[in-house]
Amino acid sequence: MKVNITGKNIDITSAIRDHIESKFKKLEKWQVDIIGCQASFSEEPNKQKKFEAVITVPKGQLIASATHEDLYAAVNEVEQKLERQLNKLRHKPEARRSEKPELELEEE
Repeated sequence: MKVNITGKNIDITSAIRDHIESKFKKLEKWQVDIIGCQASFSEEPNKQKKFEAVITVPKGQLIASATHEDLYAAVNEVEQKLERQLNKLRHKPEARRSEKPELELEEE
């Protein structure tokens, strides 16, 4: 999977890039076709780091963002949010009920 990482007002070191790529590698276990991945950083004026990620899948896009003082904590939070979205996307067809439960009518 190709991860496109951009930084606004912040330098992306190889350690940050490796951390992001390893986190996004975990998302492949959900067996959803991930077409592309766009990640961006920005540093807010109050020293908070904002991390946003957009993953393109055949059914649309999954978007997650997090703001944290620690850049790695923000990346971890975004990864967890995307994992929940992929889990929901993966298991949604199974969750639909094929048959509606029949109501039993009592005759008095």
